[in-house]
Amino acid sequence: MLNKRIIELFVGLFMLAGIVAMFVLAFKVSGLNMYSSRGSFQVSAIFDNIGDLKVRAPVTVAGVRVGEVDGISVDSHTFKARVGMRIDKRQNQLPTDTTAKILTAGIIGANYIELIPGYNETNLKEGDLITDTQPAIILENLIGQLIYKLGGDDSKKK
Repeated sequence: MLNKRIIELFVGLFMLAGIVAMFVLAFKVSGLNMYSSRGSFQVSAIFDNIGDLKVRAPVTVAGVRVGEVDGISVDSHTFKARVGMRIDKRQNQLPTDTTAKILTAGIIGANYIELIPGYNETNLKEGDLITDTQPAIILENLIGQLIYKLGGDDSKKK
């Protein structure tokens, strides 16, 4: 009888450990606490067009993830997209003349932001604005322009 209870206790503890491990794995995979306010700083950038960029999209430098998008809004004065980014504090050496570019992972993949460091002596800090930006390239617009160019001008055909 006692032997059966010990086995049941170990099975119960094993199940509890498995459930805890699943929760830890779920939080690690989702990245919910990856860039907390203590371990990162916030910068913004103004873009003409952000395409399909989403909150929590990666922010990279040379292909290495250094942060994520934490907010997207429309600037009330310029009517352009203001993108807030949370950058890991270990990346505090990014110069103030850093360029932000919206790229697409693959041909039709998700959008992300690539930061291209400049050469300025001063570094980005909490609340800074990145002014040198390149908007997303919209595939539909490129195809439309290609079709228009290939179609030619109707006045020349007549």
